[in-house]
Amino acid sequence: MSWDIVLFNSKQKIHSLVELDENQLEPTDFSGVLEKSFDQLKKDGNHREIIGTNFTIDFFSDDEQSSNFMLSLFGENGLYKLIELAKKHNWQIYDSGIEEMIDLENPEKNGFVNHKAYIQHIVNRN
Repeated sequence: MSWDIVLFNSKQKIHSLVELDENQLEPTDFSGVLEKSFDQLKKDGNHREIIGTNFTIDFFSDDEQSSNFMLSLFGENGLYKLIELAKKHNWQIYDSGIEEMIDLENPEKNGFVNHKAYIQHIVNRN
């Protein structure tokens, strides 16, 4: 099951989406940065798949700049690669599964472990 992540570029430190000030968001070429940041990249139309060690990241490329960007992550290692990029480019990461921002300095607080718990919760509901 994929892990849906949203990247944000904002001058504001986002603590929750409820408090998000849209005037603080900055347009960014997320697709371009992602494509240039990884060695293995599959392209199919505008669909992109980054392939790394024990992870993949899927997204749809866009020529337009945007202040946020959704992608699907498969594998914990991908989160750490995204955190490296986020720190380098002053991005923030939102985890749509647990509906929280990821603490880039302490991703274990709300990262992959919570994602696995969320998946288990969904599986157990059925």
